[in-house]
Amino acid sequence: MNTSTRRSAAGLLTLAILVTGCGRSAEKAPEKAQDVKSGAVSGEITVWAIGEEGKALGAFAKDFETANPGVKVNVTPMGWDVAHDKITSAIAGSATPDISMIGSTWAGELSKTGVLDPTPGNLIDKAAFFPGAWQTVDVNGTAYGVPWYVETRVLYYRTDQAEKAGVKPPTTWAEVKTFAKALKDKGGAKKGFNQNYTEGSWQELVPLIWQAGGEIVKDGKYTFDTPEAVTALKQYASLFQEKLAPNDTAKGAFPQNFIKGEVGGFYSGPWMIGVLDNDGGAGFKDKFDVAPYPKGPVSATSFVGGSDLVVFKKAKNRDASWKFIQWLTEPKVQAKWYTTVKALPSVQSAWQEPELAADRQLKVFGEQLKDAKTPPPYPTWEQVSKVFETELEKLALGKQTPEQTAKAIQAQADTIGTGL
Repeated sequence: MNTSTRRSAAGLLTLAILVTGCGRSAEKAPEKAQDVKSGAVSGEITVWAIGEEGKALGAFAKDFETANPGVKVNVTPMGWDVAHDKITSAIAGSATPDISMIGSTWAGELSKTGVLDPTPGNLIDKAAFFPGAWQTVDVNGTAYGVPWYVETRVLYYRTDQAEKAGVKPPTTWAEVKTFAKALKDKGGAKKGFNQNYTEGSWQELVPLIWQAGGEIVKDGKYTFDTPEAVTALKQYASLFQEKLAPNDTAKGAFPQNFIKGEVGGFYSGPWMIGVLDNDGGAGFKDKFDVAPYPKGPVSATSFVGGSDLVVFKKAKNRDASWKFIQWLTEPKVQAKWYTTVKALPSVQSAWQEPELAADRQLKVFGEQLKDAKTPPPYPTWEQVSKVFETELEKLALGKQTPEQTAKAIQAQADTIGTGL
């Protein structure tokens, strides 16, 4: 799920204090990862985990304890609303656990404090993971932690409305507008297509920039005022301008507006399948489906998010901690974890396990992940993402042009900087 928008401003202030207190400069070379000792492990491991995964991990870890007699895994669950501040406070107070689950955009920020243990290359194989997922832990060429589970964005659409309108899921940008118009005019979706323009809206736009052939970082700097970004902003704005997406959606109206048929499509992650199955009631699962992202001028790249696992340098049981993380990223374990909490595997080969291979809708997510990317793990990304939310709302409401939006985002991103 979206992990980058669940942080408070207080966490950023805390980080600034931490960086100063740790005396770690941006120019300091990262420490070389030390290999993990092979053989049997024992003792206790303390783990902090977030959300539904945090609630389920304690019981799930019993299998690891059975396979490793003498090891006890103690899991402390915490909510997404407090996780970031709890972790940064623990860093400030030198009271970190052995392992913590973190948001997929937090690695750069936390690694700058100098408290994360680099990923041991003798235990974790980078090539086993989706490339986009590995980007979430790679900070200037050094990995801190591993991707645990992933998510990516695909197109959700009302199959009943598409059939009534006589259209198939769009495969190109141009077809997106044709599709939305058909759903609105012929399919019964009176408000067309749901396109986010408030909290988390950067996840709607950034894939479009990549699809247009652009990048959001070049030579260590944010690059949002480019021809490719403007092309993406024009595509994004056109749905609002042509009344194919509403810009007056009340907070909390989604996804009920999709279930009611007021909008016929949207982009989101895999968790929405369960939400729609539950909230839609009996039979609704037969009224919607998923499809890959439509291709832009260059590609159909999507956004990859999820969550990572990190080990702290002050871990009291380092070897057992890394062995536990290695176990959590074994293909069969990842497949079993999916059946437990519906978290998608970050390890590519896990998608061949029976628990996932037979699911037609999951296959769409698996294919999308092969060409999915993530924002760079810069300490300031959260601040920049908030800039997107402010400026994209102005664009959606028709208060500024795509060109003005690109310049406004760039100017503020330049002021914020990358934090490295």
